[in-house]
Amino acid sequence: MTDAEQMLWHHLRRKQIQGMQFYRQKPLLSFIVDFYCPAAKLVVELDGSQHYEAEHQAKDQDRDAALAGLNLQVLRFDSRQVLLETDAVLSVIDETVKGRM
Repeated sequence: MTDAEQMLWHHLRRKQIQGMQFYRQKPLLSFIVDFYCPAAKLVVELDGSQHYEAEHQAKDQDRDAALAGLNLQVLRFDSRQVLLETDAVLSVIDETVKGRM
């Protein structure tokens, strides 16, 4: 796991967000998502700098659309954002989980 993934996992594991179970590196369809909360039908993806390239953005859009077809919401955060604005990222995840319950 990257530093950002380790940081976020530290806050998601053991049902720390709304008492919900999150899984990491979960296979869904033909993808492996970074974090997945089945009860909230939520996927959390952490993107490194390569995701700002046009090719990666197109792949990410296709991936998000495929996951949306399963009624999953995808949240994407920049890895730097997770490391520097952890509380804000956790707040967005928390509010999203609340809204999907």
